[in-house]
Amino acid sequence: MTTLTIRPELLKGGLRIESKEDGDVFVFPENGGCMELPELPGARERFLVFRLHLLEAHSGAFELRFFGRRRGNECSVRFGVLPDADTLICIDMNWLSASQLFPGSTPGELKVVCHGERVLPEELVRAELCSLPCFHEQHVRLSGMRMQDERPEHYPLPDRKLVDRFGQNAEKLWPGKIRSEEELKTALLSRPNSAAPAGWDRWGGWKDLPVSEPRGFFHAVKRDGRWWVADPDGNAFFSLGCDCMTVGAECRVDGLESLLEWLPERNDPEWKEYFETHRRMGDGDPRETPTLFSYLGANLRRAMGENWREGWASYLTRALWNSGFNTIGNWSDLDLLCSHGMPYVTSLPKFPDTQHRIFRDFPDVFAAEYRENAEKNAQALAARRDDPYLIGYFLRNEPSWAFVDSLVLADEVLNTAEPSVCRTQLISFLRDRYTTARALSEAWQHEFESFDDLMRPVRDASRFSERAKQDMHEFSRQMIRAYVEIPAKACRAVDPNHMILGMRWAWVKNPDLVTGWENFDVFSLNCYSVDPTAAIENVERLGVDLPVMIGEFHFGALDRGPTATGLEGVQTQSERAKAFRYYCERVAAHPCGVGCHFFQCYDQFVLGRFDGENYNIGLFDICSRPYPEMFDAALTAMERTPALMRGETLPTEERPRSIPMIAY
Repeated sequence: MTTLTIRPELLKGGLRIESKEDGDVFVFPENGGCMELPELPGARERFLVFRLHLLEAHSGAFELRFFGRRRGNECSVRFGVLPDADTLICIDMNWLSASQLFPGSTPGELKVVCHGERVLPEELVRAELCSLPCFHEQHVRLSGMRMQDERPEHYPLPDRKLVDRFGQNAEKLWPGKIRSEEELKTALLSRPNSAAPAGWDRWGGWKDLPVSEPRGFFHAVKRDGRWWVADPDGNAFFSLGCDCMTVGAECRVDGLESLLEWLPERNDPEWKEYFETHRRMGDGDPRETPTLFSYLGANLRRAMGENWREGWASYLTRALWNSGFNTIGNWSDLDLLCSHGMPYVTSLPKFPDTQHRIFRDFPDVFAAEYRENAEKNAQALAARRDDPYLIGYFLRNEPSWAFVDSLVLADEVLNTAEPSVCRTQLISFLRDRYTTARALSEAWQHEFESFDDLMRPVRDASRFSERAKQDMHEFSRQMIRAYVEIPAKACRAVDPNHMILGMRWAWVKNPDLVTGWENFDVFSLNCYSVDPTAAIENVERLGVDLPVMIGEFHFGALDRGPTATGLEGVQTQSERAKAFRYYCERVAAHPCGVGCHFFQCYDQFVLGRFDGENYNIGLFDICSRPYPEMFDAALTAMERTPALMRGETLPTEERPRSIPMIAY
């Protein structure tokens, strides 16, 4: 075991120590502060362990940052913690290999995410513990920081109840908090007092804004430099959607039972269907097979009885439709919700994979196995091929390999000694280009005796020279084109009627990611920002000539039950609604903007969903109580959409007052 000593001279960025009667407190400034961990680079044990107690009323986000010898070589592990809870943090140094994006969390800890490049143990020169920026100073107790060879067996939890019987935050009060089953029933009868926009046709398109001839299915069309999505009748359709319109078991409860006022027995016949255990977490999670419970479903059962599902679907679609939402978003309960006459999007149920992967979830795309699996997986689209309410389908969501902005996929092909078809193709590509190993050596400024040298590990080949960089990026683009094109063509062969809505990239900073865009009808990305304009314009700037749909965006506040904001933060529900309208109107006003889908329908669990996210990002809370401010904003934005898309008016200038995100 190696003990890590936190010394005052190693505090950075305004981080300071305040002495209190009950011990020292670290005060992290608003813009985030850091402390260097001096003993860590020389330690050889596997686990970094310490206790962290955030002395605030909301959750907090922190990072361990690891720096290698090369300039810019950095890996970070971000994690979240609950408010006022003494939490044991365990960081596996194997995560610095960058092989995992979401490695899993320990009991009491929230979501863990690994960002950046790999940092090998022998290259580690500096490590820091940092807080993310916050809207105020954050007070933290830290103790017991050490390196050790074994993972801890026991994790402390607060000695109090944090969740009430309805799944709400037990330690917080707010207007409308449910206190009884009678209040719960009343809440499910309430909905926004509004009607769908008067100008809508049956699809949610605009009757007075035809943009093409009727085709019987949703389709994209470009007129006078402006992209449109037309509904089956040919009318302009701006897709305002809501993701995750479903009642699943999203509340992670294993190891946290002592924090709950109520949790039925796992095998209780009355509540058995509200449990789930099939998800498996990351390799760093000591609770690899979690127990999840649906407080949302339990609350619907309490309010509507055993046969609540049909009533829930009717209530939900009516509330959203009457507030300007015309699209059932991704990850929704399509079999139930589609019976209520609302257009929807969906995803290819399973994206093709291969047994050998190049990096994280990127397959060996030139292998016959990849094409065969693409054709096999595409058959799942046949069942909905003739459904006119289906807008289109995404191929997949946020590939984890693309989270590394500096990633050169071809480098990853050579980084290990593992054989792959991509490796064979890469060597063939280089042999065709250079003919001899001598020519390759001169171009790359690296000595190769023969092309067979490329069968052994060659680390970060794109850094050898400018020519090497060009070659490796060119082959990376060939890999990405195959990654996109092979499944897209397979899907098109099975379902020629519906639009392919793209990949839902988490962001597009690496220009290689747009490779293969010609295979889509719509280019999609998830854009968490106050203003999506720059993200849409970036897609245009990279040469993509397609309509753009935002697959995910959200805003969260801190004045209701959950204790974190999500990826864009404000302080109140009124500011959250202002942010919603500001965002949607800017998508509609852009010549490529054809829709945006809010993530998500319901707030996340205060102790964390399956992976530890616990954000106030719902249109409804966990008791199915709607946020009226959000519905009012949605209706206002949608009613202004035709004028915005025609360029007859400008989007609202009422910008929300943002705060730094509390997210992980």
